[in-house]
Amino acid sequence: MSAWAVLVLYFFTISNVLCYGPDLSGLRGLLSPDASIAYDTLGAPRWSEFPAPDAGAVVNPATEDDVLVTVRYCIEQNIPFLAQNGGHGSSITFTLDKSGVIINLEQLNHVRVNAAGTELWLEGGALVSDVVAAAFARNTIVPTPTCNCIGQLGAGLGAGYGNLVGAYGLIIDNLISVNIVTPAGDRLEVSRESNSELWFAIRGAGQNFGIVTSATMRAYPVDKSGLSAWLATLTFSEKKIEDLVQAMDTLILRPEMAINLIFSASESGDNISFSITANLFYYGTDSAGREAFSTIYAAGPETDDAGVLSYDHWNDPQDGGCAKGQRKQRYGAGLARMVPATWRELFQEYKTFVKQTGAVKSVVIMNGNPIRESTDVLDYAYPFRSTIKFNTWVEPSVVDSRLDAVAREWGLKSRDLLRSTSGLTKNCTYINGAYGDEELSVVYGENVQRLRNLKAQMDPHGRFNEWFPLS
Repeated sequence: MSAWAVLVLYFFTISNVLCYGPDLSGLRGLLSPDASIAYDTLGAPRWSEFPAPDAGAVVNPATEDDVLVTVRYCIEQNIPFLAQNGGHGSSITFTLDKSGVIINLEQLNHVRVNAAGTELWLEGGALVSDVVAAAFARNTIVPTPTCNCIGQLGAGLGAGYGNLVGAYGLIIDNLISVNIVTPAGDRLEVSRESNSELWFAIRGAGQNFGIVTSATMRAYPVDKSGLSAWLATLTFSEKKIEDLVQAMDTLILRPEMAINLIFSASESGDNISFSITANLFYYGTDSAGREAFSTIYAAGPETDDAGVLSYDHWNDPQDGGCAKGQRKQRYGAGLARMVPATWRELFQEYKTFVKQTGAVKSVVIMNGNPIRESTDVLDYAYPFRSTIKFNTWVEPSVVDSRLDAVAREWGLKSRDLLRSTSGLTKNCTYINGAYGDEELSVVYGENVQRLRNLKAQMDPHGRFNEWFPLS
């Protein structure tokens, strides 16, 4: 072949990758009939377009075997890849470009509960809504995050907070075993008894070590009363911020309780209005819930929308946060305490940012949960069980990329403000709410070196380096 022909072939290959994505022509015949390949990402949208992975193709596996085959093919062809569950992960650590593939787990959404109601099996693409529906139908309770549209395991591998943390623990506390496709293209079953070091790592840093294609979790059979809880949405005037925050800081969260605080905005014509909302959860009756949160009520809410809801409706108040698109950034900070003056300043800065940018979809969120101490504290990678009382994040959401810089400025400033009175001796952030510029110790704590050692052993080529990479 002449030099000219070689040059033409080279540029044709490069342009084909840039325009159409990686060459997956050899993969199609290896997949099951219901699997598919697309050379655009329209079928796998992200919750945030900032900074969304910019893949050249999407593989939609229909079986666990399809995931294994796809990973092996990508390894053989040197194609970078990223698994996507609910698509809600947001971090500047994403680097996937047009040369890479998203492995979209959306079709792997099957869930089943065993006859005794004590175990729940789910595939890697199951959303929280899938898990809740299956558990509710069998009169069982399973710990999940509080948002229906996110991936149960995508969130769970980071730790997995939710309303039932105090009663039943984190998601990682309730994992019995997982099936995982490793960086070497192998399939392993991982549990306390099998591959114990990987069992430690995946529960807090799982995305660095493979793709979980299915898992078995503990489930908790309950009677009819156990399938309901009391929830309340309270709104407060701006002048009540200090009283509300002080009440939240001193509130003793019992195992049956959870609480969050949200700053939000809305617009009508040229007018922008702001809301301060407290969402209360009590796993019990109306009267018991009101008694448990009496100090929050004493702060003087303007409105009170409360009632007992069945398990399949507990997450309904968060459905508004499921909308995908826009350029959402997330700046998390863990807190041991809430300082009223800090939250007053945070609210003032929030209002200024929204008014200047018109970014009314931006929010500030705090989640407070009691943490039930684990009996195997050293057996999982999540490090902040006993240090973080309140998980907080500041979330600028803009439409125009030209506002990314001012959004980042507000996000960083607000995070610094929260950290300044966190009550912690060092910065700690729940990984699912981190921005991506943090030192690894901020999200992995004192486990960094142990995790790095296993990462070097299992993933020397850095194939799973999209989410807070350890190498």
